[in-house]
Amino acid sequence: MGIQSVCRICRREGMKLYLKGTRCETEKCAFERRGYAPGQHGQRRKKDTEYGLQLREKQKVKRIYGVLEKQFRRYFSIAASKKGVTGETLLQLLEQRLDNTVFRLGFAESRRQARQVVRHGMILVNGKKVDIPSYSLKAGEKIAVSDSFKENPGVKRSLEMLQKRGVPEWLEVDTTALSGTFKKVPTKNEIALPVQEQLIVELYSK
Repeated sequence: MGIQSVCRICRREGMKLYLKGTRCETEKCAFERRGYAPGQHGQRRKKDTEYGLQLREKQKVKRIYGVLEKQFRRYFSIAASKKGVTGETLLQLLEQRLDNTVFRLGFAESRRQARQVVRHGMILVNGKKVDIPSYSLKAGEKIAVSDSFKENPGVKRSLEMLQKRGVPEWLEVDTTALSGTFKKVPTKNEIALPVQEQLIVELYSK
């Protein structure tokens, strides 16, 4: 997927999804220049139906975390089977993904890049190589960048972005050692994404 097509996704969702990493923090960011939906009538978007709003919210969350439809449905099924609020549990499961955490810790410029880094065996969990992006982290687990990847220029750029973005409360990072800890499963308020997860629950409840 090219730069322009990725930027169109952010414009369509009406928010920065940080799909292009450091580019999203520069004047080249298409959303900064054209924060309305793409297409000839983007600035006069029609009002969505109830179903349309629910579907758009699902698409937004899928794109933020970079998961496919089949994966997303599986996460929703797991969330629905657990005690608690289904929408919140869904977001928690997505936040526990290893690729998401690698991005959150500042070891990759985007979640897409984080998936590649994980797949290439550049990330250790509790001292052991884990190359599965969907690996679900548990409280107390340690994440570290492998020695062979520490000098990668992309890591330096990612850490510079992290200074602007900040580290979530449920994570702890050592930017010198390039390691971190998944301290706990975050609450919905801590995740603080501009999404209405209840709309997704309503969509799948039809």
